[in-house]
Amino acid sequence: MSSAPLPTTLDVIGPDTFAEQGYPHAAWKRLRQEAPVHWFDLPGGVGFWAVTKREDIVWISKQPRRFQNAPRLAIFEEGAPVEGERTLARHLLNMDPPEHASFRKTASGWFTPRAIRRRQGEVQRITRELLSEMAGDGEEREGDFVTDFTAPLTLNVLADMLGVPREDWRLMFRWTNQIVGATDTEYQVGDDPGASVEKARTGLFEYFTDLAAERRKNPRDDMVSILSTAKIAGEPMPAFELLSYFLLLVVAGNETTRNAASGGLVALMENPGEMQKLQGDLGLVDSAVEEIVRWTAPVIQFCRTAVEDVEVRGQQIRRNDALCLLYPSANRDEDVFEDPDVFRVDRKPNPHLGFGIGEHFCLGANLARLELRVIFRELAERLETVEPAGPVERMRSSFLGGVKRMPVRYRIRPD
Repeated sequence: MSSAPLPTTLDVIGPDTFAEQGYPHAAWKRLRQEAPVHWFDLPGGVGFWAVTKREDIVWISKQPRRFQNAPRLAIFEEGAPVEGERTLARHLLNMDPPEHASFRKTASGWFTPRAIRRRQGEVQRITRELLSEMAGDGEEREGDFVTDFTAPLTLNVLADMLGVPREDWRLMFRWTNQIVGATDTEYQVGDDPGASVEKARTGLFEYFTDLAAERRKNPRDDMVSILSTAKIAGEPMPAFELLSYFLLLVVAGNETTRNAASGGLVALMENPGEMQKLQGDLGLVDSAVEEIVRWTAPVIQFCRTAVEDVEVRGQQIRRNDALCLLYPSANRDEDVFEDPDVFRVDRKPNPHLGFGIGEHFCLGANLARLELRVIFRELAERLETVEPAGPVERMRSSFLGGVKRMPVRYRIRPD
C-alpha cells in the first residue's frame, strides 16, 4: 500500500474520462486500497465523499434513516444545483421512507418474477426478429450493435409494457439520451445541459399527459393504465409524481439494459475464450448475465445525504454531507471478488451491486435479467463471428455508463 498522499486531482467522476477512456478503474482501485471513504472538493459543484468499497456501500444503502436519497440524485462535476434536482422530477430514486414504499408498490406487481416470465415469449420474438434483420442471408455484414439491436430491443419491450405505440420508441430514445447525456455535446440544446434536460422532460411529460388521459377513459392491460389510476393514501397519484414515474421508467427501463447488453458484447469480443465457453455450454447463460452486469455496472453512482453526523470507516461524516456510492468500484472489490479485473462467464459466487442494494434495489432487475438472458442465449446460438469494426463511442456522463455507437463486423446464422 502506497504511503504517498492521494492527489487532489484524482479523477473519479469526470465525465470526459468516462467518454474518452471508460471507467477510471485504476483511480477507484487506489481509493479502495488507500482511502475507501475519501473527500473531494468540486470547485463548481458539491463536495462529496467517494465511497468505493462494497461493504461500505451496502451498509450505507441499508441505513435510510441516516442516509437519505433526497435531495441529490447523483454527484455531477458541473455542479448541478440541488434545487434544480428537486424540481426536475419526483420519483422512486429521490424518495425516502415511508413515501418511497407507497409509490414503489403501485408498479411492483408488474416486475415480480412471475409477471416477468409471462413476457419471455415477447422478448424472444423481438430479439429474434432483430437478429434476423441483421443476419440477412448469413453473409458477413457490418452494422452498429446499439442502433441496430440493443436500442430497438429494449425500447420495444418497454413500449409494450407501458402501452406506448411501438412506432414511438424513437421518441423515447431521443428523450433518454437528452436526459442522461445532458453534458454530451451530441445531445445538448445549445451549450446548456439544463436546457437539454428541460426540453426532454417537457416533451416526455406532454406525451404521457395525453396518453394517461386517454387510458383513464379507455384502460388497457399496460403500465400507463395502472399508474394513471393508482392511488396513494387513498388519493390519485399527483400529476407531477405520475409524470415523473413515467420519466423514470422510460430512462431506467432502457438505458441500463441497453448499455449492459452492448458492454456485454464488448466484453465477450475482448475475451474470445469466454465467448467460446458460453457458446459451448448454454447452461452458463445465467452466470454470464450476472458477470456482464458486474463487469459493465451501467449505473455508475447514486448519492446519499447524511441526515446526522456519523462515522464511516474512520471518517467523520457531517450532517448534510454528500456521499457518492460508486457501484463499478464495489463490483471490483478485491476483498469480495477473486481476480476482480478478469471477466469470467462462469463466475460464482457473484454478489455484485449492479442492481443496487437495500430498499432501492432496482425495481426492474427481473426484467433486465430476462432481457439479457434472452439476448445472450440468442447471440450464443446464432452469432458465428463478431469483431469490432471501429471504436466504441461512449456517452459523456458520470451517472450512467452509456454506449452511443458500437460498430461491429459479424456473421449471424439466419433463422
